[in-house]
Amino acid sequence: MSREKLSSRLGFILLSAGCAIGLGNVWRFPFIAGLYGGAIFVLIYLACLVIFGVPVMIMEFSVGRGSGKSAARSFHELEPKGKKWHLFSWAAMAGNYLLMMFYTTVSGWMIAYMVKIAKGDFAGLNPDQVSGVFGSFVSSPGQMVGWMILVCVLGFGICAGGLVKSVEKVAKIMMIGLFVIVAILAIRVVTLPGAGAGLEFYLKPNLNAIKQQGLFTVLFAALGQAFFTLSLGIGSMAIFGSYINKEKRLAGEAITVTILDTGAALLAGLVVIPACFAFGLSPTGGPGLIFMTLPNVFNGMGLGQIWGALFFLFMTFAAMSTVIAVFENIIAFAMDITGCSRIKSTLINFFVVVILSLPCALGFNVLSGFTVMGGVLDLEDFILSNNLLPLGALIYALFCVSKLGWGFDNFLKEANSGTGLGLSAKLKPYLIWGLPLLLAIFYICGYINMFAG
Repeated sequence: MSREKLSSRLGFILLSAGCAIGLGNVWRFPFIAGLYGGAIFVLIYLACLVIFGVPVMIMEFSVGRGSGKSAARSFHELEPKGKKWHLFSWAAMAGNYLLMMFYTTVSGWMIAYMVKIAKGDFAGLNPDQVSGVFGSFVSSPGQMVGWMILVCVLGFGICAGGLVKSVEKVAKIMMIGLFVIVAILAIRVVTLPGAGAGLEFYLKPNLNAIKQQGLFTVLFAALGQAFFTLSLGIGSMAIFGSYINKEKRLAGEAITVTILDTGAALLAGLVVIPACFAFGLSPTGGPGLIFMTLPNVFNGMGLGQIWGALFFLFMTFAAMSTVIAVFENIIAFAMDITGCSRIKSTLINFFVVVILSLPCALGFNVLSGFTVMGGVLDLEDFILSNNLLPLGALIYALFCVSKLGWGFDNFLKEANSGTGLGLSAKLKPYLIWGLPLLLAIFYICGYINMFAG
């Protein structure tokens, strides 16, 4: 079976960006940027992206393009004879399924809230009542499972339509729409009375925040955000490398994707933080900010129903672009391993993902008694974010630079095939020794930080 190819470089960039731009960076980034020093944190974060995130992304793209396969078969194609790097393919595949086991549920929340706000369900409610809506929503097994299944129907339905005719086309529409919507929202919000205090909290360099939090804590937070925002380590990016030709060097492509991902996060901050300050609300991070704080903001704005629906449409695009990208990975796994058709892989994986997603969808109601690591969603996120992603990134790095793996020369040749910004051979010492060491330290420090906390 010949390998499908994307029709354009733009499709590759926007699909990759869609995978990277997810809910975590658009609802978490604004809060931690303000908490850890504003503009100073942003600069540290950008530095971490360049020296830490971008090299791993180049490696994933290179492994995908060099092998012409998804993570299910890429190591088999490139590893030296007799080596066992391909054993990692099982962990990479598991990571993609695990991500969707909780991401489909949270994505369903976004669509549900877009519908609720558009219908006017929050009109006239006080803050306690708004919080109560979210509590009632997640405690309902029917609603949670229903919206999760809708996400799976939409995501797999788009993937079933084909790589170019459906996945690439929808990704372009979603990404362009995402940036247009968030730009319009940012312009509206920063013109609200009182929004200036939020902009100051978000963007003004705050040395006192660094002193209060501690420099190491700030550095670790920036490193963690830079790493996890790109979803590196489980081959989610490698698949798109397998769908492109060798016309462009991969360093420039990785930087472009990273810029788009960071731009979405920065623009989201210009919406969320100033809006909270304009209405005297606390910009606390996580689900509470999105589902229990922001509906109050939109209630207080003129045409708030429209602005609220637009915001959750933006969040839906951010969620569904990642869902579609990872579903494409999952579908490619079966196609690469068994040679089955796209339709057959889509149908089988639809039922598999729905079944695997049920524990998280029911974790807030029927399975609420399960409290290991805080609950089903938190446990699944911990296994992925604290283990599979950092360890996977380390394996990709070692595979690309080690003589026992693909090897630095082979990796560099693949990364620099084509025209555009290349990867300098002068970076070899850093890529062979520095990057793997940083990844190992990051993984260990994650556990130290967790238990210290």
